[in-house]
Amino acid sequence: MRVMHSRAWIAISCAFLALVLIVLAILQWGGYLLVSTDTVPPRADGAIVLQGSPVSEDARIAGAVRLLQHNVVDRILLSIPETGYWGQSLPSLVRAYLQKQYGDEIADRFEFCETGPSVDSTEQEAQAVMPCIQKRQWQSIVVVTSNFHSRRAGIIWRRTWKAKSSIVIGVDGVADPSFSPDGWWRHRMYAKTWFFESIKLAWNSVFR
Repeated sequence: MRVMHSRAWIAISCAFLALVLIVLAILQWGGYLLVSTDTVPPRADGAIVLQGSPVSEDARIAGAVRLLQHNVVDRILLSIPETGYWGQSLPSLVRAYLQKQYGDEIADRFEFCETGPSVDSTEQEAQAVMPCIQKRQWQSIVVVTSNFHSRRAGIIWRRTWKAKSSIVIGVDGVADPSFSPDGWWRHRMYAKTWFFESIKLAWNSVFR
């Protein structure tokens, strides 16, 4: 009886220790599970900036501009909704913002892909932007998105294009004020971002 009790205690202790180690590993490295390990190609036909929150959008546009300035791409395709919250024409508003933020020379190298109101996911956006890329006959692209969204975006974009084109897809996950993989669990916003994005990544990796 004592031997059985001792073995049960050892098993419980080992299981508890394993759980503690798993939790510590997630806290230490879990943030990087969301971040793509892609190496940005030295050259591509264009960069695709995915839609996001205003803060994320600014970070993604800045990341795409860096690719432009380093001659990785010559053009940037910005995915935007057809209209704004109050029915404004977004291309004209965005163009004015780009000119003010980066100057006319950079702004002139942006192009727009207007998506419909039904776009509500990364997969839908990939499908909606596909005709814009095909129209330009690009054979290689860099998808620019936030670091926490980069691994999932890469999975979805490659899966969406796999059966329809041999286009080469790279992913550039830029730093985003909404998330940092280092110490993500210390900040409420980072933790919230990690939780929801981890669920979406797991769903897309296992069930899609």
